[in-house]
Amino acid sequence: MLKGIHHIAIICSNYERSKDFYVNKLGFDIQAEAYRVERKSYKLDLSLNGEYVIELFSFENPPHRPSRPKAAGLRHLAFKVDDLQAEAARLNALGIETEPVRIDEFTGKRFTFFSDPDGLPLELYES
Repeated sequence: MLKGIHHIAIICSNYERSKDFYVNKLGFDIQAEAYRVERKSYKLDLSLNGEYVIELFSFENPPHRPSRPKAAGLRHLAFKVDDLQAEAARLNALGIETEPVRIDEFTGKRFTFFSDPDGLPLELYES
């Protein structure tokens, strides 16, 4: 039986830029960081509120993956927030553009989208 999601793996094109984005802008904590010489690759384990969430990898020349508007595969990652307006304003102040706020037609909850440095769609969803 599945017990839950262990982590989400993301491959980035610029390790330092993505590390700065996830750690300094989104507020993830670094659990572990390793450079794998044989692969010329970094592996960064990131947690949020003490829970391991993201495994960030760097590889030389990773291929681009179509992601918008509705390519097959992973669509987006969604992060739960208490105050959508405040978090969107915080990201905007950091130069991270968020889309206009929308309302989930089924739950009535507010949400918005933004992108990581490689264009991976990310969502803020008000809990």
